[in-house]
Amino acid sequence: MDAFYERLADDRFASTRHTSGPWSEDSQHLGPPSALLVRALERCAPRPGTALSRVAFEVLGPVPVAELTVTASVLRPGRSVELLAAELAHAGRPVLRAHAWRMVVGDTASVAAGDQGPPTPPAECGPMAIPEHWRGGYLGAMEWRSVRGGVFTPGDAVVWARPRVRVVAGEEPSATQRLFTAADSASGVSSRLDLRTWYAINTDLTVHLHREPVGEWFALDARTVIGPSGVGVASSVLHDERGEVGRGAQSLFVRER
Repeated sequence: MDAFYERLADDRFASTRHTSGPWSEDSQHLGPPSALLVRALERCAPRPGTALSRVAFEVLGPVPVAELTVTASVLRPGRSVELLAAELAHAGRPVLRAHAWRMVVGDTASVAAGDQGPPTPPAECGPMAIPEHWRGGYLGAMEWRSVRGGVFTPGDAVVWARPRVRVVAGEEPSATQRLFTAADSASGVSSRLDLRTWYAINTDLTVHLHREPVGEWFALDARTVIGPSGVGVASSVLHDERGEVGRGAQSLFVRER
């Protein structure tokens, strides 16, 4: 199955082997379920001329590689700005929740500012090094190119990624869905710790977008800060091949294994 999920019904999905994370074949990397909830948000009472401006995820527990149920609703309707919610559940237990602001778009091209432009294009970058035993599941379902750094290269990193598979079988994913398959990887590619001997588990992911993403490739210009009391923060500037599209942040629970 060349997709992260197979649709069983409008609200039910079977997870494929491509969703599994590097630590366990039974638990998913957060990238695919984030993209699945973004798909639900995009389809929730859709309104032409609007775009998601912020999506915040709360991780309520491990997301199993299993059948999942997705729900979405409008929490706060509005003419120009509205708040959406989506939830992913397994066997009746919520495992991931998202809240998103959706805004009516307008023309501000004449005053657009602050975009520093994209990093070195992915076509000019070499593959990101991935340990042999980590090349299945999610990491193998994504194509990775390194501008600088990456997994097991401690410190700041700039890495391009694109999904090799679709989010849902038989559907062409939106560029926003593709972006969210990669956004949660910022803490992994910019880790300052040896992930074989330390936990750095994110409890959340928040992404702010200042324009709609385009294309297939997305770059994470990522940085992780580890505090003195077991808490860290990973942040990233998110790019497509045209330039910056937004910012991401994750809170990290840091402990020695």
